[in-house]
Amino acid sequence: MGNSPYADAGGSFRRRGPRFTDRIVAEPAVGAADHEWPAEGGRYRLVASLACPWAHRSIIVRRLMGLEDAISLAIVDPLQDDRSWRFTLDENGVDPVLGYRYLEEAYLARDPENGTENGVSVPALVEESSGRLVTNDYPQITIDLGIEWAKDQRPGAPTLYPQDLRAEIDAVNEGVFGDVNNGVYKAGFATTQKAYENAFTALFARLDELDERLADRRYLVGDHITEADIRLFTTLARFDAVYHGHFKCNRQKLAEFENLWPYARDLYQTPGFGDTVDFDHIKRHYYQVHTSINPTQIVPLGPEPSAWLEPHRRDELGGSPFGPDGTPPEPLDGPLRPLPPLGA
Repeated sequence: MGNSPYADAGGSFRRRGPRFTDRIVAEPAVGAADHEWPAEGGRYRLVASLACPWAHRSIIVRRLMGLEDAISLAIVDPLQDDRSWRFTLDENGVDPVLGYRYLEEAYLARDPENGTENGVSVPALVEESSGRLVTNDYPQITIDLGIEWAKDQRPGAPTLYPQDLRAEIDAVNEGVFGDVNNGVYKAGFATTQKAYENAFTALFARLDELDERLADRRYLVGDHITEADIRLFTTLARFDAVYHGHFKCNRQKLAEFENLWPYARDLYQTPGFGDTVDFDHIKRHYYQVHTSINPTQIVPLGPEPSAWLEPHRRDELGGSPFGPDGTPPEPLDGPLRPLPPLGA
């Protein structure tokens, strides 16, 4: 997220792809130094926003895999200015590790001439020593965090992208990305009625399909949490708070789906999910940054977050969050990055 929204001639939202698609892998191929970097603990910093669903995925996976000591974390301000994501939540507005005021600086350190041509987006992995951006390839980042960092993962970490389920996970993810993850943006940033209605229709058709899929299974694919669940969850977590009203995705609320709502609560109550959700960051970003949609910048007080803690009974369907041999990550000490009260 963080790419500048734009529409085609028909008024449909188009998302720009990641500008830098290097990978951080356990064993870079010989001669691949220009696009593969070694997975070395202490070398990289994950720059993320608690507001952004794409970045939120990487925070969840980092926590599920126990990579906190291997990869440091920077949280940007949910509010952006004309230079995009900024480190104004840190002392003196400077990231204490990178020494930057703006994430843009890491992009320009990587490519001074064209580093920001596709915008400045999160998540971003930055080499701490050089301050250079390594990758902002949000779909690949989470897969690699789950696979390529095995030597640094905690005991009991789940297998999020199991070999035997990859084809099914990829198929589910493709539909979820086009119609749900990106679909809410297609509805929210559409500039014609037809484009909005097309996005709206595809979004709820896919949500209906997912709701039916979850009627007799606890997770989207297999018997434990996978990449598919993480990618859907970050959109569901923002649905009633933001997308339902702000993006006009208002056929019904998430809380009105028979299976998706208990499924989302089940994930929220799983360590690594709900403890990385910050509704304050989420609402302030969408309602205060998207001034073309919400010119008053008023941030709504609801919905009541305690509803996410209601019993879900999804465990009756079987399965286990982290697999038969997996364990939950250690509890967090507190919020990842609290904000001052609104109006303060």
